[in-house]
Amino acid sequence: MRIAPQAEAQAAPQAEVRVTPQAEVGVAPQTEVGVAPQAEARTETQASAHPGSADEVPEGYTPTERDLPVINRGDTLQVEVQEMPEPPPAPDGDGMGPLYVVGDVHGYLDELITALAAEGLIDADGTWSAGNTRLWFLGDFTDRGPDGIGVIDLVMRLSAEAAAAGGYCKALMGNHELLLIGAKKFGDTPVNSGAGTATFQAAWLLNGGQRADMERLEDHHLQWMARLDAIEEEDGHLLVHSDTTAYLDYGDSIEEVNDTIREALTRNDADEYWDLFRKFTKRFAFRDDSGPAAVRELLDVYGGSRIVHGHSPIPYLLGEVGSEYDGDDDGRPVIEGPHIYADGLAIAMDGGVTMAGKLLVCQLPLGN
Repeated sequence: MRIAPQAEAQAAPQAEVRVTPQAEVGVAPQTEVGVAPQAEARTETQASAHPGSADEVPEGYTPTERDLPVINRGDTLQVEVQEMPEPPPAPDGDGMGPLYVVGDVHGYLDELITALAAEGLIDADGTWSAGNTRLWFLGDFTDRGPDGIGVIDLVMRLSAEAAAAGGYCKALMGNHELLLIGAKKFGDTPVNSGAGTATFQAAWLLNGGQRADMERLEDHHLQWMARLDAIEEEDGHLLVHSDTTAYLDYGDSIEEVNDTIREALTRNDADEYWDLFRKFTKRFAFRDDSGPAAVRELLDVYGGSRIVHGHSPIPYLLGEVGSEYDGDDDGRPVIEGPHIYADGLAIAMDGGVTMAGKLLVCQLPLGN
């Protein structure tokens, strides 16, 4: 294994991330429903606070945007599917169907059901209807939205149904999976953050952890999350959750990265979990002038011709929310599809569902 130098891009200066006294261990942070976030989650060197501590930011940490709306279960509309499109046709060749990817879901189960149904991947009953289609989720199933455990249950069920139909439904591990596992396993146990005392419990609450999810979290959910891959390659697309080069710290091949991270999670070491979480909260490595080189570094090591990632909402990649970009009446950029950038080498799939954006489900390859 080699330890590669980090190629994280420096984000443009953004508004300060606010940390209030409410974000203590055992107290869920409150955000007003429907209020657009005004502060971008900034790079690790610019952030003003880190989860679980009011002390200085540990080197290399990027907090997740806190000022996103937290919605109660009763605030979302139930989805009624009237007409279903035809399932995607299977291409000629190796017998496997088309490839789809899903961006960050963050507990928005109804929106996920609507998006999957719109692509013909599930039917009106929420059952897999896409035959031998291949479907990849890019991670971050929980936190911020109303029903993260419901999202995990759906993905697990669709995985079994897709396999029975000759296709597959698979998922990558996001930083919020690491955060939820850590909060469940270690609670308020202090961890070595590099800048004072931190805890997974406080970090989880600061980053949108929902108590209803924790109450419904069971061993089989934890086991499923802990076995997820961190990186995969499909049809020339290198699939990752985070737009960071931190994957290079864990191996020189896809197999080595996945094995190294899974083995680390079996050791139940709180500090090791925290280090994983910290590294996979990094973002914006593929943005700005150094972005294409960072993408090529990963592609050269792990293969593929394009990176597909979630993690950083597209409005943040475009610039500060509410800036000069065209948006809706509240000033938010209107997101209609994936964002292709870094000289066409990177595809961002987080449409910003947590900020009234769009939950993206898209077929690959995309056009240029």
